[in-house]
Amino acid sequence: MDYVDINSISELHDFFRYEKPLHPLVTVVDLAKVDRSQRKPDAVYRLDLYSIACKRIEGSFMYGRTNYDFSEGTMMFTAPHQTLSPGMENKVSGWGIYIHPDFLNAAGKGRELTEYSFFGYDTNEGLHISETERLVLEDCVKNIQKEISLNVDKHSYNIILTNLELLLSYCERFYERQFFTRTKVSNDVVANFERLLKDYFAQETLVQSGIPDVNYFAGKLNMSANYLSDLLKKYTGKSSQEYIHLKLVDKAKSLLWSTDESISGIAYDLGFEHPSHFTKLFKNKTGMSPKSYRNLN
Repeated sequence: MDYVDINSISELHDFFRYEKPLHPLVTVVDLAKVDRSQRKPDAVYRLDLYSIACKRIEGSFMYGRTNYDFSEGTMMFTAPHQTLSPGMENKVSGWGIYIHPDFLNAAGKGRELTEYSFFGYDTNEGLHISETERLVLEDCVKNIQKEISLNVDKHSYNIILTNLELLLSYCERFYERQFFTRTKVSNDVVANFERLLKDYFAQETLVQSGIPDVNYFAGKLNMSANYLSDLLKKYTGKSSQEYIHLKLVDKAKSLLWSTDESISGIAYDLGFEHPSHFTKLFKNKTGMSPKSYRNLN
């Protein structure tokens, strides 16, 4: 498999066969004007840039081993080092903002923008926006494009960053709307997650399998860990990690009251490498040590 690494804005423009970039670290691209004719059909593209894109795609878009249809249009976000494999047949319209990490890492305010969890979502977890929402976002994009087109001065960085912050804040709001308007999908995810969680902790011991993490359940549900955590948090008030810890403590309570096994033995059975970590988690969730809890019986 061929890998194509794109590490800078200028390399991105060369790859797109696009006009010369106006700013070394930030660019706004009209995706309809990108030349895709020379792409290798089996290549995987690794982008060392942050991207925010509003796309309408005719045809399919490959992520991993799955094809996704985005003909209705969607917002997609990627962080550096993510890989994408767009098909040769795709006809794409819309816009894309591409940002070099150095631009965001230059200030604390910029680094905060990299913490938006949707930069870690899978492609199939894109944000589907209404026409009204699209126009709101495009106002921010136009402001960024306008500032990039001007001569760089001491105000340029803050103005671009402020508009990026506004754009991402709107995207966060629209994602929350999407979580809550897809009630059935959200209910199904919560129910399936809780079933998987129950089945996992039904094992007699977790010595071999260990304590599960968010990635384990996200993989079983065919979604990213970030998306699963955000959906659960917004829909139930608990993150996936909180769910795991609560189920872990419930199983510990059962073992403490129904067996004579030592607290260290219970910790190992639950998948903890160090009993002290088990004691710390149990006390954090219940307000008492495992020993004190056992003595209540």
